[in-house]
Amino acid sequence: MRVAVIQTRKLTKKNRVHELDLEVREGEIYGFLGPNGAGKTTTLKMLLGLVKPSAGAIRIFGESLGEKRSAILRQTGSLIESPSYYGHLTGLENLRVVQRLRGLPDRNVEEALRIVRLEKHRDKKAEAYSLGMKQRLGIAMALLAFPRLLILDEPTNGLDPAGMEEIRELIKTLPGRYGMTVLLSSHLLAEIEQIATSVGIINEGRMVFQGSLDSLRARSRGEIRINTGDNAAAERLLAVHGYRPALSGGRLVFGPLADREVAEINRLLVARDIPVTRIEERRRSLEDIFLELTGRERSL
Repeated sequence: MRVAVIQTRKLTKKNRVHELDLEVREGEIYGFLGPNGAGKTTTLKMLLGLVKPSAGAIRIFGESLGEKRSAILRQTGSLIESPSYYGHLTGLENLRVVQRLRGLPDRNVEEALRIVRLEKHRDKKAEAYSLGMKQRLGIAMALLAFPRLLILDEPTNGLDPAGMEEIRELIKTLPGRYGMTVLLSSHLLAEIEQIATSVGIINEGRMVFQGSLDSLRARSRGEIRINTGDNAAAERLLAVHGYRPALSGGRLVFGPLADREVAEINRLLVARDIPVTRIEERRRSLEDIFLELTGRERSL
């Protein structure tokens, strides 16, 4: 089992985050998902020591953040809220500033520029960059030390679809190519679905789901809906054979059924001359599950 890179226990910031137990394992892309104002950015700031928790504990790389903050941050890269840069400096010069502050070799600068595809714009002033290029510059700064842990707060925020896809593809390569663990926040369900291996859903400062993306998908258990020519007779017949469908919208609605069970129900109805006019399967989408967990419409 992969070791935990981030662990929080009952992490709390008064009026913002409530007893949050967050666990991010090595090599994951962990999608931290929630509506705007749910407490995502506050949580990430606490993980970086930028905001002091009201209560709770934070361990990163197995060490207490309060005791080993400097050593932990040397192995961590981050982009919180929006990129910070000097507009009058070029992209390359901005990276050189970070390089000198962190004592990094020249090869890191060249590799970071290549990863975010800014080689051809390295000598252009940052103030003249497009929004997407500024975002990529911010990610390059976060990547410059090639950290064990990369924390990104809404990295595709404000980008057009092409820019969003480019950033997603970039992030997806980082664990395999560089051994990084990525904690990525977003209010966009579709984004997390396309990129994350694990997910935590926060709502009003509380964790309402945490686990693999597959385990979240498993909540989308389907239901079988059957239209018949005589629902009352069909209900009576099926009850004798142990089936208890609900009646909704003029249809018999069953929970998840195996294919053999659907076939048996159809056979029973047809054998009693009860016309079966339609059989359909409906599954809840991840969006439906998200709305159910957060109790509100998804932010766009």
